[in-house]
Amino acid sequence: MSEAIAQKKFSCPACGAAAEWNPAKQSLVCPFCGTTSPAQLELNAAGAEVIKEHDLVAAIRGIPDDKRGWQAKKTSVKCQSCQAISVFDAERVGQRCNFCGSAALVPYEDIKETFRPESLLRMKVSEIQVRESIRNWYGSRWFAPNKLKNAALTDTVKGLYIPYWTFDAQVHADWTAESGYYYYETEYYTDANGKQQSRQVQKVRWQWSSGCVDHFFDDELVAASRGVQPDLLRQVEPFPTKEVSPYNAGFLSGWVVERYQIDLVSAAQNARAGMDQKITALCAQGVPGDTHRNLDVRTDYSRQTFKHILVPVWLLTYNYGAQNFQVVVNGFTGTIAGKYPKSWVKIFFAILGGLAVLGVIALFANRH
Repeated sequence: MSEAIAQKKFSCPACGAAAEWNPAKQSLVCPFCGTTSPAQLELNAAGAEVIKEHDLVAAIRGIPDDKRGWQAKKTSVKCQSCQAISVFDAERVGQRCNFCGSAALVPYEDIKETFRPESLLRMKVSEIQVRESIRNWYGSRWFAPNKLKNAALTDTVKGLYIPYWTFDAQVHADWTAESGYYYYETEYYTDANGKQQSRQVQKVRWQWSSGCVDHFFDDELVAASRGVQPDLLRQVEPFPTKEVSPYNAGFLSGWVVERYQIDLVSAAQNARAGMDQKITALCAQGVPGDTHRNLDVRTDYSRQTFKHILVPVWLLTYNYGAQNFQVVVNGFTGTIAGKYPKSWVKIFFAILGGLAVLGVIALFANRH
């Protein structure tokens, strides 16, 4: 995976130093003199921010070169440990990978520039907020080792922008299935004592049915990150795509950006597979009766568009023993997810405590 800081220098209007994007103030702030200045946005004739959707079929046939690159001078490095590709501004030198902490970074060059993101979700959660959130999260992990809870792990938290693809599609689906309707018949049998007994037995009456479903998928998310663990990303989703802003290098000033390594074609295939599953589920919900079988769905996709966006996360990566762990915080909503080592001593005593409680309950029940 690769990461880089994609940005051009945004000079402070007061002292001329490089300003950086501040999520707490939602503005560019000079780290030297503290001057605040807004990032310049692209607006349409009505004064609204411009967010572009791209035709998926046309894009897959060929992405034009004028849609590639970061609109800023950049340096890319690739981590030999986790394969992340990071993009930095030309003046910054990365000593360690922001995703796994490895020092094994090598220069990365590609044959073509990356497809440029045209929108991004601004970082809203500040570093102070995320440090407190992580401390509270660790404090609530009862099975975490005490040593871990007392460690200053938040010192290594990093703010990052990671890549996503979003896909839209209008889907028409025709379906056929066998609908099953329950009915009951009385069945007679002889029990173990030789007595005649009766019981109700459930039966199913099958009949063919058909129908159709029309559904519009709006901004189906496909992560293009390899530096953040996929299961943790799913736990901190969704990223509210209705809040994205047009791509502006000013929002990324001072931040590390991960370069996508899941390309448009692969992402589109993943999105289609997810849409197919969801449309099949919608068709299944429309089948009448108590149950069904042999559901056959035929889909037609139209109005397929996509966006390449960047979303903000705070990432904490640390080693405990021989294992590597990550904690991820959604940089817009503050949702947190992570993994942590377990104390087998605490687990052992928790099991003993549980068994003791069950023993007391059993003893009490026997006495009564």
